[in-house]
Amino acid sequence: MSSPIDLYLAIDCGGTKTAAVLCSPSGNTLARALTSGSNFAYLGLGAFLKGVGEATSSALTAALKSPTPITLPVDPTTHIDASGASTPHYNLRAAWLGVSGVDSPTVVSLLLPHVSALLSVPVERLMISNDTDLLAAPLRILLGVRTAVAVVAGTGSIVASFREGPADAPLEALARVGGWGWILGDEGGGFDVGRTAVRALLAQQDAKTTGTIVANSPMREKLLKKFGVTEVMDLLAAVHAPDSTTSLPRERRLSSLCPLVFEAAFDDEDPLAVQVLGDCAHKLAIQISAVLLSPSAQEEHPRKVRAESSVLCLGGSLGGIYRYRELILSALRENGHVFKHVEVVVDAAQYGDPTIDIGDAGPNQQSRSQDILRHAWTLQRCKEPLL
Repeated sequence: MSSPIDLYLAIDCGGTKTAAVLCSPSGNTLARALTSGSNFAYLGLGAFLKGVGEATSSALTAALKSPTPITLPVDPTTHIDASGASTPHYNLRAAWLGVSGVDSPTVVSLLLPHVSALLSVPVERLMISNDTDLLAAPLRILLGVRTAVAVVAGTGSIVASFREGPADAPLEALARVGGWGWILGDEGGGFDVGRTAVRALLAQQDAKTTGTIVANSPMREKLLKKFGVTEVMDLLAAVHAPDSTTSLPRERRLSSLCPLVFEAAFDDEDPLAVQVLGDCAHKLAIQISAVLLSPSAQEEHPRKVRAESSVLCLGGSLGGIYRYRELILSALRENGHVFKHVEVVVDAAQYGDPTIDIGDAGPNQQSRSQDILRHAWTLQRCKEPLL
């Protein structure tokens, strides 16, 4: 009987998708898998574990070339999975999950035993953190920088800053801004783009009641068609309708508008849509600026970092769109913040996110495949201290 194959797992659990990668001890990617979103705060424990399990099962099935789908959990002693089928022998040595909606040690403590049981990985070999921790990984390899600002601009948004520590230690978290969810925040993310677009149309409609002449816009037509209505004020009922009356929950109704706004702005050159994206990019830039030291500051700050000596790590489906990213960087430049490096962790372009299929990584940007970062730093942060 052949020896079990050693595997290392990392999973990016986002609002729109769950992306898993398995690698060998040498860091070679063996398999990737993509399933639907697994934001813990929105979905709750059961749906979160289901998303993690499906992504991991798909990756394991591909990596091990199993003739039948592997169903978690798998007994590490008998190698029998949850369906009663025998699986190829493997040893999942460590796992790192970057989870949107994980914002406190209490939540991490809640998830650890459940994820441990699902993956058959001891708790001491598991790392569960917010998904911004994954994005800060380029700090490990770039020369001349010791601080990073990680920005998720996807369905939601969050900003976090980090400082490099010793080679065998995790990055030191410094500050965090946003990540409050679609009701309270998520500025500059897909929820916010949809919400800002609807608000812009409603504001125009209000202006019309005062006699202001309002031009038709492609964005208006696209959003009305999306909800199957003909009047702007009917958008209120469509957006606020109870979840039981429609196939889309309220939050998805807003984020599903995001591709239409990008299409109107960048394909149709609709001035109103361009303004909406500019407003959203500006809001996100304000949040990024909150973790940065003023360019004119003479003294260092224990929790704020200087853009000119830091790397900006952008991830999420919107962060991968060049023209939107340029709006964010332009808003930062207006306040004197120019990062030494900008690393784009390509997400939608790599996995074909069906909700955002616009734009490209763009010229003159450092672009890395997200799965490479995931498995490389799973090895650094999970394997090395534990073996």
